Amino acid sequence: MATTSAGLLLYRFRDAEPEMLIAHMGGPFWARREERAWTIVKGEHGPDEQPLEAARREFAEETGAPAPAGETIDLGEIRQSGGKRVRAFALEGDFEPQALRSNTFTLEWPPRSGRTAEFPEIDRVRWCAPQEARRLLVAAQAQFVDVLLERLQQRR
Repeated sequence: MATTSAGLLLYRFRDAEPEMLIAHMGGPFWARREERAWTIVKGEHGPDEQPLEAARREFAEETGAPAPAGETIDLGEIRQSGGKRVRAFALEGDFEPQALRSNTFTLEWPPRSGRTAEFPEIDRVRWCAPQEARRLLVAAQAQFVDVLLERLQQRR
């Protein structure tokens, strides 16, 4: 059975142009990677948790700050190359990247060493223009950028 995740794509406007908050995945595998090493702020949830509730919970856990209040835009669901299903919601708000306080995970590192190390789920976040977000995000998640831009255009 495929893993299911839900997340928030925070957006804001600067000089009338949208910017999106994306997160660089933490841990040694992603440490030296940039392109396709970024994600929306998301996490796994079980069948008993509503995706939007999970997305808000994960935002708080992975950034250290509650998700902003406000109306969300359902961006739909994608399937990543590894089979994980990701449901995304967009939310207008602001977040100061320096305020990031991510939760952590434990991993045997280096591999087969018998030692464990703790790493942040996300090691940094940044605001970027849609074109940059498409280039940096995990390939399947780039679709969320296009859906958000389409929905924002419909609102104008």
